[in-house]
Amino acid sequence: MKDFFYAIQDLFVDVLFAPFDALRALELESWFGANVVSWIFLIIGLVAFVYWMLQLKSFNDNNEEDKSISSHSYL
Repeated sequence: MKDFFYAIQDLFVDVLFAPFDALRALELESWFGANVVSWIFLIIGLVAFVYWMLQLKSFNDNNEEDKSISSHSYL
């Protein structure tokens, strides 16, 4: 049973975390290169935010939003 858990440890440490080790080594050479994953997520979030705001503006321009005070039962 002990070998099974060591196999799981070897899988994670030697195989699945290898990209993170490569990024850690790259950080000494290029900060921007090491943070490329963060930049990608930041760009995806920015694009999603702009899309969301454009959708809200289009619904607002078409007067599709119910802005009455009693639009929700708890109000």
